[in-house]
Amino acid sequence: MTGQMETMTMSDGAEIGVYHVQPEGERRGGLVLVQEIFGITDHIRDLCEEYAADGYEVLAPALFDREHPGFEAGYTGPDFERAVQLARQLHPFDLSLADVQSCVDALRDKGPVFVVGYCYGGSVAWFAATRLEGVAAASSYYGSLVPGAAGEVPKVPVILHFGRHDQGIPMEGVEKVIAADHPKATVYIYEAGHGFNSDRRKDFHEPSCDLAKERTLELFEANGR
Repeated sequence: MTGQMETMTMSDGAEIGVYHVQPEGERRGGLVLVQEIFGITDHIRDLCEEYAADGYEVLAPALFDREHPGFEAGYTGPDFERAVQLARQLHPFDLSLADVQSCVDALRDKGPVFVVGYCYGGSVAWFAATRLEGVAAASSYYGSLVPGAAGEVPKVPVILHFGRHDQGIPMEGVEKVIAADHPKATVYIYEAGHGFNSDRRKDFHEPSCDLAKERTLELFEANGR
């Protein structure tokens, strides 16, 4: 089973790349997988393949294609600096949400659609749960914008994964999300740092990675009927 990059027209008329993987075996639903700031890397493609093996048709939009077509970066040096520039200066965050909505719309006629996102994508996944239409549930991994948007109210079930030792997302911020006590939101804290889900990163923590994936699949299954 191998996914492929396809071109999709977004709501603003732009054509961007989307990594598309068909489900293996019985189809459980659609899934929009939202990238880290580093683009549609081999890690993101591998995640898409994994979810497809679990029965999901996956779309992963290349969010920065308008500003930097085909962007795929490493985790250090100039690559990292360019990724930060794209995410924080050049690419409008609301456009990422719009692109996720376009992908949700492309899948929703076939059944329930879920969203999962990592790092930058974790923030997008949170807002997908609070603002977008047609999302059945969402799983957000260490989204740095989530604590500052704790006042957002999820419309659908969402789980939030944070590392206790994440240098970029202090626990005080996570506590604000917990204190908001949204009925549809569940916060999980892991004994790990930022990026614990990626085996390409120094903070990879396999037990946390496995547990977060298990919880994510349970969430999707519970909301897929």
